[in-house]
Amino acid sequence: MTYLDTHVLVRLYEGEIGRMSRAVQRSIETDEVLVSPAAVLEIELLHEIGRLRVNASRVVEVLAEALGLSVCDLPFSTVVQYALKEGWSRDPFDRLIVAHAKANGAPLITKDERIHQHYRRAVW
Repeated sequence: MTYLDTHVLVRLYEGEIGRMSRAVQRSIETDEVLVSPAAVLEIELLHEIGRLRVNASRVVEVLAEALGLSVCDLPFSTVVQYALKEGWSRDPFDRLIVAHAKANGAPLITKDERIHQHYRRAVW
């Protein structure tokens, strides 16, 4: 299983998989692809403030059909226990997205350098 960061979801929705490394493309094409509900909420907030034209439901719907994307259903209390240990960030979305991946011991596809510095399973 592999988790996707928010910006990766947007890139995939926009058809930009070719801008990602071959290893990342292979993971997306062959692994179970998951997303934290926090990333879904972040997309919706970006839509609400006009930074994205498409809403979160549409992004998830399209990527579920195209890639088999699923929204992670780990219990929120479990994810929060992991997120509490992510003191390197004040961004609640980053903390929850990393926490979801960590809780499952899974890679997280992200370009975010801060995440790469603090999560050894971050890939790009």
